Amino acid sequence: MKPTIIYCYDAYCGWCYGFSPVMSSIATLYADRFHFEVLSGGMILPDAPRPISAMAEYIKGAYKGVEELTGITFGEDYLWHIFNADQSDWFPNSEKPAIALCIFKEIYPDQQVFFAADLQYALHYEGRDLCDNEAYRHLLEKYSIDADSFYEKLASEEYKEKAWYEFALCKQLQVTGYPTVLMQISDSKFFLLARGFTEQHAIVQRIEAVMADVNKN
Repeated sequence: MKPTIIYCYDAYCGWCYGFSPVMSSIATLYADRFHFEVLSGGMILPDAPRPISAMAEYIKGAYKGVEELTGITFGEDYLWHIFNADQSDWFPNSEKPAIALCIFKEIYPDQQVFFAADLQYALHYEGRDLCDNEAYRHLLEKYSIDADSFYEKLASEEYKEKAWYEFALCKQLQVTGYPTVLMQISDSKFFLLARGFTEQHAIVQRIEAVMADVNKN
């Protein structure tokens, strides 16, 4: 059995968006050596819907730091909602993109990291509202996924439960922030590869060190 690299992320996490190119490179680099599993963390799960204005002030102060450290760019269509939060119709919630990821993973298990990156680009660059069903249609076309089947699953209790299982799993793995990357060697043996934004070379070094240690034993 291949070891698994577990990427704990959230579609709404700006730092995960900045980390997407690194994670995509790692997934490409190690595609033949590891299985990759993306878990949604459920970062924004309000009891009652809360508008984007509830977090816009924080994002205004934080997004530039993400851009400077990671080299990523936040799109004008996304930033419009941050700087005009009083006019925005966004009510962020991590549940729907997590359900979408669960559906996708069953169809293309080897492409999970790239689909997660696409979700983040759709939100943070293209300014698509991930709580709106239509935000996913362009990705269904990109990956040749049947729309009727996808939307039926997106509204189902079964896939909602799968998403909430992932939220619980991230807690069980003691993930307290995103992005977090772990390597699983056995049922009970996990190694931390990254917590927060981490450069690719540092993650590669950690992967190789863990594998060298495992192979030695």
